[in-house]
Amino acid sequence: ARITQIRAQVAETSSDYDREKLQERLAKLSGGVAVIKVGAGSEVEMKEKKARVEDALHATRAAVEEGVVPGGGVALIRALEALADLTGDNADQNVGIAVLRRAVEAPLRQIAANSGDEPSVVVNEVKNGKGNYGYNAATGEYGDMIEMGILDPTKVTRSALQAAASIGSLILTTEAAIADKPKAEGAGGGGMPDMGGMGGMGGMM
Repeated sequence: ARITQIRAQVAETSSDYDREKLQERLAKLSGGVAVIKVGAGSEVEMKEKKARVEDALHATRAAVEEGVVPGGGVALIRALEALADLTGDNADQNVGIAVLRRAVEAPLRQIAANSGDEPSVVVNEVKNGKGNYGYNAATGEYGDMIEMGILDPTKVTRSALQAAASIGSLILTTEAAIADKPKAEGAGGGGMPDMGGMGGMGGMM
């Protein structure tokens, strides 16, 4: 009964902190507790490894909440199908739809560029495929992303798209932006200051 109650609280809370604590309590009550020990040869390496473990933990939690989709930008490419026949009520809306179509290609384009491949070629190849078909930048091969172990939490992909759309809308409706004025870099230091002469010598000319 207590486990059911905590699960209901996890679903209802709007605080990330409270949700995390409730999930920890739920794990302890249900016997699903694991301890991950991170070791390394130096403090810098340990912090880097710890950050990776934390990222993996957050991604796993997100995947448990909403499931997973094929990674590598494939899920967003497949979302283009929903925009294929979409038209706006005016020219401005059509521009917005065109921008969104281009935006959902951006992750895959960046992945291809980072791996030294031609983004347009990779995007077109993935578009011509279906389902989980995508590009593995690590091996340079195309195939089923789920079978290759390349996947993203649905929540992460959805949240990223929603956040990008929200920020884009905000920028479009912003008439002015406030930023710090860049500070001019001072000239480099000149020669040594006047030493005032050495004692008993009255000053150097």
